[in-house]
Amino acid sequence: MAKQFDVVVIGAGPGGYIAAIRAAQLGLSVACVDAWSNAAGKPAPGGTCTNVGCIPSKALLQSSELYEQARLHLTDHGVTVQKVGLDLGTLIGRKDTVVKQNNEGIQFLFKKNKVAFFHGQGSLVAKTDFGWVVKVAGPGEEDLEGRHVIVATGSSARALPGLPFDEDRVLSNDGALRLGAVPKTLGVIGAGVIGLELGSVWRRLGAEVTLLEAMPDFLAAVDRDVAKEAQKALTRQGLAIHTGVRIGEIQSQGKNIEISYVDAADKAQTLSVERLIVSIGRVPNTEGLGAGTVGLKLDDRGFIVVDDDCRSNLPNVWAVGDVVRGPMLAHKAEEEGVAVAETIAGQHGHVNFDTIPWVIYTAPEIAWVGKTEQALKAEGREYRAGSFPFMANGRARALGDVTGFVKILADARTDEVLGVHIVGPMASELIAEAVAIMEFRGAAEDIARICHAHPTLSEAVKEAALAVDKRTLNL
Repeated sequence: MAKQFDVVVIGAGPGGYIAAIRAAQLGLSVACVDAWSNAAGKPAPGGTCTNVGCIPSKALLQSSELYEQARLHLTDHGVTVQKVGLDLGTLIGRKDTVVKQNNEGIQFLFKKNKVAFFHGQGSLVAKTDFGWVVKVAGPGEEDLEGRHVIVATGSSARALPGLPFDEDRVLSNDGALRLGAVPKTLGVIGAGVIGLELGSVWRRLGAEVTLLEAMPDFLAAVDRDVAKEAQKALTRQGLAIHTGVRIGEIQSQGKNIEISYVDAADKAQTLSVERLIVSIGRVPNTEGLGAGTVGLKLDDRGFIVVDDDCRSNLPNVWAVGDVVRGPMLAHKAEEEGVAVAETIAGQHGHVNFDTIPWVIYTAPEIAWVGKTEQALKAEGREYRAGSFPFMANGRARALGDVTGFVKILADARTDEVLGVHIVGPMASELIAEAVAIMEFRGAAEDIARICHAHPTLSEAVKEAALAVDKRTLNL
């Protein structure tokens, strides 16, 4: 007989494991099924984010930034080093250790919250009087029954047509995180979040990196002022960024990969590189889920069709995270997971898409929430803008990192904060204040009236809020 649970979650990425834990906290019996395995074949819960995404990329970004600081910037602080070397094996090994710690942390949380974990591929099989049968195909094959099922199977890297990933020379984010040597030349197709972050890692470690982006504008979704500042900074560091390109034939030429493309000036160009990262978006993981067997509705791109509360077309079948509409962000998946668990338990779960922050962990970091200035102009909405440069911030000067600024957009009549855009040091941390203010529909004046510790980078947020009313104190 199948083991029965109030909730069966398929997938243990950020959306899945958080949904499982929250449901268990609310007194429901919960099982979580996940297929990820480590090199030893053991369970590796955490999904793309923990295993080949957010966590390992941040580990490599941190290590590569320290390496670049030691090579180029320690002398500014009076610290002299005779010789700086790179042990890539140790650097990658540290990344793997960080990933393992996160895998083990999730398994500990499952035990703490009494979530039953099953290692294997989960798929929907049939409807029963109790709920839904989920088959676990893996080392220990099992059938589970859940009154409710939450699908949180995540996404995978999208390959270029006719150019599959071999994770040796043609790399997805997975292969790009575990190169055995620093390539002399590295091409990146797609200058979005993943392309910029991984390109930054290998540039710092010594590769000559060229990014090819199809969109005519750099970071088209980002506020124009922020995108321009970021492009200038990244170009100064040595990233070669080409926008408005049309990719043509890609073929092997000896030990290199040759990419033919047409540039923004409509001229034919060729790029020859040792390794190529393809970062052109992601596709939802619905293959093998059993959608066709049980009648789970997918859209024409393979996403599970859900309503505003993450309900699918099937009763008591829910879906969250990368496998449904909306931004493919780990924290968005987490919020949806919590909301669904609370809704199942009879509470009122909710996710506000207008206050989901975005972050790019380059140096400078880029973070934003809410509307961009170009979006407000397109809507015809009257607004006021205020900005403050890190060059005028005492803590940024002390850190030796004064690139960028904070920009706040507020409604011209009510002063409600409509968007906050940051490029500069620790933008990923500073954006949280903006999210909190916007979640409570606060005003720029609210930020301006809050006491911020001195000296801190957060003072730049306060000064930008003051600038909305044209009354900065330190500029």
